[in-house]
Formats: sequence, C-alpha cells, structure tokens
Amino acid sequence: MCVMHSLIRECQTGVPDEIKAIARVEDLNSQTLANDIIRGYVSVPSNPRRKHRICAIGKDCNVKVNVNLGTSAGKCDSALEIEKAHAAIAAGADTLMDLSTAGDIPDLRKQVLSLDIPIGTVPIYEAVRRAGTAVDTDADLLFRVIREHCHDGVDFLTLHCGVNLEALNALRLDPRIMGVVSRGGAFHIARMVQSDEENPLFAEFEYLLDILEEYEVVLSLGDGMRPGCIYDAEKLAKSTEYLTISKLSKVALNHGIQRFIEGPGHIPLTQVGYNIRTIKELTNNAPLYLLGPVVTDLAAGYDHVAAAIGSAVACMNGADFLCMVSPSEHLALPLVEDIVEGTRVTKIAAHIGDTVRKGIEWQKNRELPMARARCNLDWEEQFKQAMFGELARQIHERDGKFETCSMCGDLCAIKLVKEIFEKGSQKDKKGKNSE
Repeated sequence: MCVMHSLIRECQTGVPDEIKAIARVEDLNSQTLANDIIRGYVSVPSNPRRKHRICAIGKDCNVKVNVNLGTSAGKCDSALEIEKAHAAIAAGADTLMDLSTAGDIPDLRKQVLSLDIPIGTVPIYEAVRRAGTAVDTDADLLFRVIREHCHDGVDFLTLHCGVNLEALNALRLDPRIMGVVSRGGAFHIARMVQSDEENPLFAEFEYLLDILEEYEVVLSLGDGMRPGCIYDAEKLAKSTEYLTISKLSKVALNHGIQRFIEGPGHIPLTQVGYNIRTIKELTNNAPLYLLGPVVTDLAAGYDHVAAAIGSAVACMNGADFLCMVSPSEHLALPLVEDIVEGTRVTKIAAHIGDTVRKGIEWQKNRELPMARARCNLDWEEQFKQAMFGELARQIHERDGKFETCSMCGDLCAIKLVKEIFEKGSQKDKKGKNSE
C-alpha cells in the first residue's frame, strides 16, 4: 500500500490504485485528488504495517469523523474500550484514537490496531506514564515512544509541536482563566516551566519528521494551546500557536510528510468562521481537524450538541475532520451509549457541513429522496434514507404502526393537503369530461 511520502511521490508520476478507489467513493476526479495530495490539501492516514480500509481527509472530500477512546486512572477497563471502539464504528466513525493513560497501554493499542479502520494516538500520554511525571519525560523517551507507536502500525499521531517557549511566554503575557486544557499541551508546559528548555518536538522537529517519514505516518499538529472557555478565545496563546503550527506545517509538507492541523477549542459561534478561515489561510489549506469547536460553556451533559453546532459552522468554512464530543465531555469517561450518541450527533454535524461544501447537486441527491418519501408517507423509504434508520423506525413504531406519525394522526397536514389536491384534480377531470 502506498502512503505518506511514497504516496505523494507516486501521485507525482501517476494516480495510484488506492487513490482511484478513494476518488470513486468520494465522487471525485482521481487526478484532481492526486494533485490535492501532492499540494497537501488532502491526507490519507494509512500506515503500511497493517491493512485496513482507508479514507481521504481534506479538500472536496466528505467530512470525516474521529472517535476517541481509551483507559484512564479513574476507570481502566480494556474490554470496555474495545466495546466502545466497535460501537463507534457501527455508529459511523471513520477513524479512532486511542488516548489510553492507564493499564497495559501497548496491549490495548494492539487490540485497537486490529480493527479495520485508521487509528491515531497521542504518544506523550504513554511517555509520561512511563516516566512517572511530565517533568521527568525526556526527549529520548518521548521519541522512543513515538517510534514504537509508528512501528506498531498507528496511522496518525497527535504531536503538540507548537507548544513551545514562545507559546508559554504568550500565556504568561496574556493570562487565561482556564490556563491550558489540552492534556498533552499541559505536559509540555510543565516540562518547559521546570526545565526552562524548549519542547523537544519543536526543537528537534526535523528529527521527528525523519521518524514519520521512515514509518509513513501522518502528523497531526496538536492544538495544545486551544482555549478551554469562550472567554479565553481572544487571548494571545492560541494565535501564537496558530503561527507556529503554520510554519511547521509547511516544513512538514516540504519534507514529504502529510499532516492535519488541529484547533481551535472553545470559541463563540461568531468567531468560528474567521478562525477556520484564518487557520486554512495560514496553513495553505491543510486538512483541518477539530474537537468542536464548543460554542458555549454552559451545556454540560449536552456538550456534544454545543460542539455539533460549532462543527457544522466550522465545516461550512472549511473544516475537514471532526472529533466526536460525547455527552460526558468535561464530566466523566464516556460509556458505550455516550460514544454512540456523540458519534451520531457528530455525523449529523459533518453531513450538515457537507450540504454546504459539496454543493447543490450533492445536497439534492441526498436530501430530496427523504422529502419525497415523507410526502408519500412512505415509511420504509424514510427509514432507508435516514442516517440512523433503525432508531427512526423504533421511534415511529413505539405507539403502534400508523399511516401517519402518532403526533398528527388523522390531522396529518401532508395527508390532508394531498387529499385536497387529489379531489381538486378529480373535479377538474369531471368538468372537462362533461364539456
């Protein structure tokens, strides 16, 4: 399988079979897709050390959805995490990320990597666990863990290369209420504060790229300085990281490394559009990967809905890849049902974004069949067209099987108007016949 720099190289001389297959799924011209991979507009996370179904993320592709899972010190149950993984895939996840921080992390990672889907990780989580504390996590250990994840077959890595001394100074100069909410970002901040040394992922970025090139793994430039509340959205640290990541993104692409850009955290709805457009401009339209953005801080228990609202607007403005937010976000490790609910809501946000970014014909082909099925009160066709048809069926039939929905009953507006027009048509036909 051709991926990463070899994929870019092959796209420069022709269109690989993998790209032709992806183009058919995405309904794109295969040569155009190949050109977009060369330019860095599209990334294909697929480590050649394992075989799995692949997907393209970026310009003109359908918005993809990632689902996070993983153990924690508060709840460490590997079997439960694998159950969540299967539930996420069944709910429509395009990729998974293992964020485990407790238990036998390598063993769980290998179980997750056996699934037929692209997999991402955040290596610093495991590095800190091995070291004992963030402060004790040296560069050698961190790069060794990164190499192990690549060797195991991980397809993309979130690496907080933009959390550097300049970002730390920006945080000090313009303090935030929530400080640093990214776990990986906080680890790097803690180490820099204690040692007064640069983040090794930034200081030794070229060496990092050499590892990623060797193992053909996608770099996801993590948003370690993302704001954790909407009040912090205009503070300096976020923008400082944007600028750093944009420079690193260009270096990576010049090195032949495919990459994602992550951002932008909690921001007001009014700021979503220009933040997305700014990141896209700074990174020359690199694929953009978002958790949220969460557009209110007050929706605890419904943060997946707040994030979906922000995500839909973000996708309208160019975001390409959404990370699922669950109902338990900010509250607890998600349960299986939280994973399913969060994934479905995020899939809806992605679809809404696609109805704008993919154009009128795409929208018509996907939305119009449902409208016709509803007009005809054709329930089987409605369940077929619905994103989550079985759920729709269960809700419709819970009060019994009706020709209409049980809310309207015999006063169904669609049925009444349809009957009126049918009677009017019959009268017109009789009138013409009598003449």
